[in-house]
Amino acid sequence: MSDKLKVVLCWHMHQPQYSEPMGGMYQLPWTYLHAIKDYVDMAWHLENVSGAKAVVNFAPTLIEQIADYDAQLKSRFKGMGHLKDPLLIALDSPAQPAHAEDRKTLIKACLRANEDKLIAPFPHFASLVETARWLLDKPERLDYINDQFMVDMVVWYHLVWMGESVRRTDVRIQELMKKGKQYSFHDRRQLMIVIGELLHDLIPRYRRLAESGTVELSVSPYAHPIVPLLLDINSTLEAMPDAPLPEITSYPGGEQRAHWHMEEGLRVFESYFGFRPKGCWPSEGAVSEDTLEVIAQHDFDWCATGENVLRNSLTLSEMADANIHKPYKLPGKSPACFFRDDGLSDLIGFTYTSWGADDAVNDFIHHLTTIKSTTEEDKDRVVSVILDGENAWEYYSYNGYYFLETLYSRLAEHPDIELTTFSESLSNGVTAAELPQMMAGSWVYGSFSTWIGEPDKNHAWDLLSAAKQT
Repeated sequence: MSDKLKVVLCWHMHQPQYSEPMGGMYQLPWTYLHAIKDYVDMAWHLENVSGAKAVVNFAPTLIEQIADYDAQLKSRFKGMGHLKDPLLIALDSPAQPAHAEDRKTLIKACLRANEDKLIAPFPHFASLVETARWLLDKPERLDYINDQFMVDMVVWYHLVWMGESVRRTDVRIQELMKKGKQYSFHDRRQLMIVIGELLHDLIPRYRRLAESGTVELSVSPYAHPIVPLLLDINSTLEAMPDAPLPEITSYPGGEQRAHWHMEEGLRVFESYFGFRPKGCWPSEGAVSEDTLEVIAQHDFDWCATGENVLRNSLTLSEMADANIHKPYKLPGKSPACFFRDDGLSDLIGFTYTSWGADDAVNDFIHHLTTIKSTTEEDKDRVVSVILDGENAWEYYSYNGYYFLETLYSRLAEHPDIELTTFSESLSNGVTAAELPQMMAGSWVYGSFSTWIGEPDKNHAWDLLSAAKQT
């Protein structure tokens, strides 16, 4: 086995279900906007940087929504069906909203963008935004704006949400950005066609990356449940022994629902990617001994969670000095569990957003080489860098284009670092150490405090339980 330090970059792609149960109208556009900006760019770097490798985890509800948007646009281009997202409807409609209140709603939707990275760098859009804010300051002014302003606003909103890789490679997008204003219906249709192409090829792109060995794809439980709490409300107390609990002592049918979310997540994943994944990122990295048993029953080889879960578990198991940069497993049938390096992951998620690409990657590699030098005797070491794959990039210049390009290329060519995946590391000889006990918790503070243990949160559990029994 190589003496190089094994490093896994794991990107979690997730969006909740934004469409209404009745009618299917989308309440927020984040699924398709992140798709054309972030999921597309992330695939592009993995396709174009030699030696790049990563794990990409998909939430099943995200997969279904991407497929739904693809179906909507294909149907619309054929002159059939209706779009179900207000922003896409505005982009597609020959006529813009006539009433001031409808115009206000659309304008406010087009202002949901990062000021420094998605507005200021684009003078045409910045000018539209300035006018839009002036209009909203006195809404009666909305009666006097023309349709062209609304059209240009909607077109530019989609252009600034376009992936940097698309802006650099697609002539149609370049021409629209160069034009700057007075967009025609033909211009809008061209933009719609580009969006449709990106959405249509997104899942196949990641499938091709998986088939090439560049990416390992994994999955989360279907609708992002906190599985340990479905299985045992009292697991809250393992990391928060003094936390108040809901009045209910157990979630009705919790074990059955936990298995359903696993099975449904696998069904959705397999139906779109054509194979069964070997790994699972449990929602929010929420784990417990019972949760790992459920994951094992669904034949996953590995799962992952947060560093503080491991630290709590090592202390519980009287192994506080053990190496955190390696997989562990519980006795008996249990998946290997990898643990997020919170410091390194948060550097990418937050700190490096304002750094130059070279400086950020130099700093990141310095941290990795320090880890390597202090763990030389442990041949099972694996550094797990795990964070969401969509939200950080709008805080980087150029959607993280230079950072990601530099990160992948420098790690791939580094003589002491090996980019790998969780499954590949296990296949190549990494052995999970035995962990006698696991303390229940999540990647967030190593506990479940985000979802339980306060009066309002506890009351929500009681209401949900009552609703299930009605």
